[in-house]
Amino acid sequence: MMLLHRDLSSQTRYRLAVIIFIFAFLTRLLVFPANVELPFITFYPATVAVFYFLGIGPGLIVTALSATSGYYAFISPQWSFVLENRGYHLVAIYLTGSTLSAIVIYLLQNYAYNLYQTLTQLQDSENRFRSFMDCGNFLSWMKDEQGQYVYLNQHYEKCFELKPGSGQGKSDAELFSQTVTDKFIKTDLEVLQNNKAITTEEVSVSSDGKSRWWLCTRFPYSDTSGRRYVGGIAADITERKSAEEQIENLAFYDPLTNLPNRRLLMDRLKHILNTAERHSQISALLFIDLDNFKALNDTYGHNHGDLLLLQVAQRLQANIRKCDTLARFGGDEFVILLENLSSNKSDAAAQANIAGEKVLRVLGEPYLLDGKSHNSTSSIGITLFGDNQEDIEGPLKRADLALYQAKESGRNSLRFFDPQIQAAMIARSQLEEELRIAITQQQLTLHYQPQIAETKQLIGAEALVRWQHPQHGMVPPGEFIPVAEDTGLIIKLGQWVLETACVQLARWSAQPACTNLTLSVNVSPHQFGQPDFVEQVLSALAKTRANPKLLKLELTESMLALNVEDVIEKMSVLRTKGISFSLDDFGTGFSSLAYLKQLPLDQLKIDQSFVKDIGSDTNNTAIAKTIIALARSLELTVIAEGVETEVQRSFLAAYGCTTYQGYLFSRPLPISEFQTFADTYSTHIDMDSVS
Repeated sequence: MMLLHRDLSSQTRYRLAVIIFIFAFLTRLLVFPANVELPFITFYPATVAVFYFLGIGPGLIVTALSATSGYYAFISPQWSFVLENRGYHLVAIYLTGSTLSAIVIYLLQNYAYNLYQTLTQLQDSENRFRSFMDCGNFLSWMKDEQGQYVYLNQHYEKCFELKPGSGQGKSDAELFSQTVTDKFIKTDLEVLQNNKAITTEEVSVSSDGKSRWWLCTRFPYSDTSGRRYVGGIAADITERKSAEEQIENLAFYDPLTNLPNRRLLMDRLKHILNTAERHSQISALLFIDLDNFKALNDTYGHNHGDLLLLQVAQRLQANIRKCDTLARFGGDEFVILLENLSSNKSDAAAQANIAGEKVLRVLGEPYLLDGKSHNSTSSIGITLFGDNQEDIEGPLKRADLALYQAKESGRNSLRFFDPQIQAAMIARSQLEEELRIAITQQQLTLHYQPQIAETKQLIGAEALVRWQHPQHGMVPPGEFIPVAEDTGLIIKLGQWVLETACVQLARWSAQPACTNLTLSVNVSPHQFGQPDFVEQVLSALAKTRANPKLLKLELTESMLALNVEDVIEKMSVLRTKGISFSLDDFGTGFSSLAYLKQLPLDQLKIDQSFVKDIGSDTNNTAIAKTIIALARSLELTVIAEGVETEVQRSFLAAYGCTTYQGYLFSRPLPISEFQTFADTYSTHIDMDSVS
């Protein structure tokens, strides 16, 4: 109202000023006698009012009108103040008063307007603040030094199920449990004492039992009067905490079994090793591997494998102490850390053995997988640690070596780490590295063992790889071939043997004594299983221009455990190129006559284990006789290896085996000696004179 003129148009204000003047004039005229000695008694309030409500312009108009009308209408000619006949001083007093009033009113209005603007801005600011605080998805509050709430935003009230405004004036003790209250009081006191903000993570539990996490920041505040408060803001971080928990689970726990994974196990093992000396207690590590787990996956699918892993985890969890650690190390491998067994090594070993036997027993009980009963066993490697300082790799390597020994001993058993096994594994690892070097540095060579027909003719040879080690001399094939098979080096090694054999075949084509000799090359299942094996063979033949009809590839029965259709397809393609096939070590491995009939074979090879005691061992004699008869029925040739005596050859000949290979005729020879043997054998050696 006091700022009314700012809301009116100029024309309206002047009209109102004239109306007010007329009202004041009439009031003076009607209420008071004309000659009363107060000529401006109604004009002065009217002037002040116009100045106040309508502004300076209308006020000046009313002032002028009032001075004129007062002077001429209401000042008696007979009344004078100082001068004769007229009351000039009365007019002067009125004008002075009006002017001063106008000035005072102007100043007051400016002050009032500025105050009004300030209050409006403050109100807007407070409205914005409250809107922000009430609409934001966070809690905000303020408490005085006595711990009573002076402000709570709407989200706070809603979150803790408070009626609007009901929390003000209350303390934490009236809203929360004693435990929460004590924590809040302690934090608030710390904020006030240190006069700095504190950020904490806190948890609350709602009436429905759900927990929520909050990131809270409490800060000190003082108003203009010096009163101190503790303000606070809290953001809901429940989803973030849940995400962090999920990330931690993924990082440290196996998603299938929810057991600690390899990473968490390594952390735990490191902690145990770091504190072992201080506690003087020996601990044990049990490395558990499920026997034939791959066969279950391959036969019934990974779903059955997962079901088995879950049940194994449950059984192990139920049969260890609370202080022990069980982890899934990967695949079908589990690890148990048995902590603080004993300070005596023998006693600790006995305790670990009892725990291992218990694990073997519970894991050996039948499982129910998708409604079907399944039997499974496990192998366990055990090592003790904690009696000396070492890194985390030490116990794991020893337990793994012990597990290897348990597997080698027939499975479903446990073995403690044996230092001799470790030495053998170290030697094996060194041999692997040296074999890699041997392949690249041409330390390998081929020896050739003659193959003799009953007609006293040299009909071919078998290429056998030999390793001339620069420091250790000749390394027996029985030592490095298994290493090559286990490490995958057999693929490179086999490729080298194949290419070298083809080179030799090409050279023989120019030598009369060797022109028609066949050359047998052993092919490992790993090498044969390569997708481009056929291309490798054909490429080697093309580069060397060797006659494919003189190349014979010797396969083992274990090849039939691969994809039989793939094996047959590759053999068929190579056979169309003239290459022949011999099934090596027949009778010692995978023996499926159904598959045997499907293979495009040319020859069966009787293993030397059956030849060794032929004639004296009834079983070996029967097996050899059966293999020869089977070869005949399948229209295959047959060759016996390991023939060392004339007695063995005679028995084989009597049963129908007419091709031989063994020390009776010759050991495997370097190429130079084989050339001499080939040049002299057919003219100087008589089969009847061989002994």
